[in-house]
Order: sequence, then structure tokens, then C-alpha cells
Amino acid sequence: MTQGKKIRKAKSNVDAKQFYKLDEAIVFLKKSAAEAARKFDESLEIAINLGIDVKQSDQSVRGMIQLPNGTGKSVRVAVFAKGDKADAALAAGADVVGADDLAEKIMGGFADFDRVIATPDMMGVVGKLGKVLGPRGLMPNPKLGTVTPKVAEAVKSAKAGSIEFRAEKAGIIHAGIGKISFSEKALAENARAFIAAIVKARPAGVKGTYMLRVAMSSTMGPGMKIDLSSINE
Repeated sequence: MTQGKKIRKAKSNVDAKQFYKLDEAIVFLKKSAAEAARKFDESLEIAINLGIDVKQSDQSVRGMIQLPNGTGKSVRVAVFAKGDKADAALAAGADVVGADDLAEKIMGGFADFDRVIATPDMMGVVGKLGKVLGPRGLMPNPKLGTVTPKVAEAVKSAKAGSIEFRAEKAGIIHAGIGKISFSEKALAENARAFIAAIVKARPAGVKGTYMLRVAMSSTMGPGMKIDLSSINE
């Protein structure tokens, strides 16, 4: 059976109008991915539709969460720091550390990193990279813990599977919350922890229903609507 036929078969087994329990969806998506026998380990993807107006500054939803079982992805971390802080970042596992030299390297096209962390005193240098890092969502931010004097802790957190979330257009948050090869229990724990972080990040200015819909899928699998009442089971 070709990959296309396998994808169509998986989708045919999902009722687009039905809401599935979170644990039930994870079981199905793992089984579907196993039957497809793809040559890579798919991610478990989650999409959350929020009842927010992203045009209102007081309704932005953004944050960072340490998933209980990590993401299963290898995260490359770039750190802007000097002296002892630079040494601490390297010791903690940072992939590249520097100051003005790192900024010049990035301006020259270097982009082999997934997270950028900076000490507060380096933000004058990092600020000049806004047009490069901004579009990739990589500008360090104090609210996300990526501008901090505790660079070693931030590096370890990034390496251990902390992920950033941000509401995009139409108030939708997308994230990969683990590999499909994870156990059902690990994926369920990650999913519930991620959703809880979104609930906690509810802006005070939001009126009415905040969490509208939640859906999950594997990277190439069918999307499944999740019964919100099953999230806290």
C-alpha cells in the first residue's frame, strides 16, 4: 500500500464531526503512525483555537513551558554572553556562545540554532538582530526566560524540552508536543501539561469562552477533534 493510500485510509477511520477523548485520540494516532511505517518518527501535533482578538494588545497569549517528558527533538541553543556567563552556558550544553562575534556571524547568514538566550547586558548587541531573529520568532524575551542572568539554567531547560507557544493569526496555537514513539502515558501527560499552560496564560482582557477547540494529529496523520471535557480526566 502506498503512503498516499495509507494516509487516506487513516483519515477514513476518523469522523470529522466527532469529538474524541484525548487518550483515545493518542491511542489511534500512535496505531495509525505504526501502521503507516514511515521512515521517520512523527511528532504529535496540537492545535488550539482560542477565543481571543489577536489585534488587541491585552489579549496576546505567549509563554514557555517545560514539557514533563520533553519533545524528543534535539534543540540547538545559541547564547549571547561574556566571561563567566559564557563559560557557564558552554558547560550547560550551549551549542554556540559569543557576543559581537556571534552577532556578526548571524548577520552573515549563520542560522544553525533553534533557541537564542542572552544575558541582560547583551541585549544591546542582540537588539541589532531584530530583523533576522524576529521573523523566526527567536528574539530573546525576559517574559519567556530567554533574557536572563541564569543562562546555564535556561540552556538546560531548552535542552530538556521546554517549548515556546504563541497565538498566531485567528488566535490559533500550534506546537509539537512529543514524538509519536513516546508512550501513550508520556504523550497524554505532555498534552495535558501544554493545555494547562495555555489555560494559565489566559489574558485578563478576554471575555466569554477562552478555549474554543483542541485538535491533535501526528505529522502526517489525520486531525482529530478533542472532547474538552476529557482533558482533565
